[in-house]
Amino acid sequence: MAYGQILTALADPTRRALLEDLRAGPMPVARLAARHPVSRPAVSQHLKVLQEAGLVAVEPRGSARLYRARPRGLAPLRDYLDEVWGDVLQAFAEEVSRQMEDTNARPRHQDD
Repeated sequence: MAYGQILTALADPTRRALLEDLRAGPMPVARLAARHPVSRPAVSQHLKVLQEAGLVAVEPRGSARLYRARPRGLAPLRDYLDEVWGDVLQAFAEEVSRQMEDTNARPRHQDD
């Protein structure tokens, strides 16, 4: 799963709230819809986006479908952020090193 799809799914505040609700455990659409000011069809659509992004899984239970959070679905985003953060820290370390070398290479002036 590409990290871009995960970011897109998480960009919507309702989807983030639904995902937070699902951290407490599996829930059907009706229960999720009762907790938010959106219709059941809207909740279903949001859950579909989260499912396509790999952040939510569906478990059939009799006539109901329970949705549950998939924390492992965040792995591609975490990998991307780790890579970017690693690059940023490396660039910062190189810049600090360069500035220290420049400072140490300058002649020092002594006051007489």
